[in-house]
Amino acid sequence: MTRPLLAALGLAFAAGTCAAAEPATAPDLPALIECRQDIAAYAHGIVPVLNDPAAAEALGWQALPRSNPFMSEFRLPAPVAAFGASSDHLVVSGGTIMLLLDGPDPRTLAKRLQLETGVDTPEKFMAGREVASRDVVTPGTGEKMVESVILSVSDVRSHPGKTLAGCTYDLDKP
Repeated sequence: MTRPLLAALGLAFAAGTCAAAEPATAPDLPALIECRQDIAAYAHGIVPVLNDPAAAEALGWQALPRSNPFMSEFRLPAPVAAFGASSDHLVVSGGTIMLLLDGPDPRTLAKRLQLETGVDTPEKFMAGREVASRDVVTPGTGEKMVESVILSVSDVRSHPGKTLAGCTYDLDKP
């Protein structure tokens, strides 16, 4: 687990938003994927599922074999709608939650979402845009942090002909 995610968990627990080891209800996946939540919602709704296979199973999420060592993948019990598309294939990597969408060219979606292109080569495409940023103080330590919420679209070699679209919830030092 990354340091920013650990800090997020600390903030979430201290704020009373993460009372149980697993989410009481299913997380609002469309809101998380479309960057309409904050890091506490990510920490409460997604992190317990990553840490406890039983929590994923209780939500009907089927863990899929890892085709990429940096991503956890799940087959959802029903498709989730986001960005005008839908998929039952969820991908999580660190503080990032994405849908794996049919569509060989992520550029179309990135343009529609008005994302800034970071990498555009025949082998790789990545685009993103920070949709929220706020200063936070870690309870107990008083450490100042910056919470960033970043919308992104990309492709990945392990899933040819597919587009990853979702959100990164990041907590880091200023």
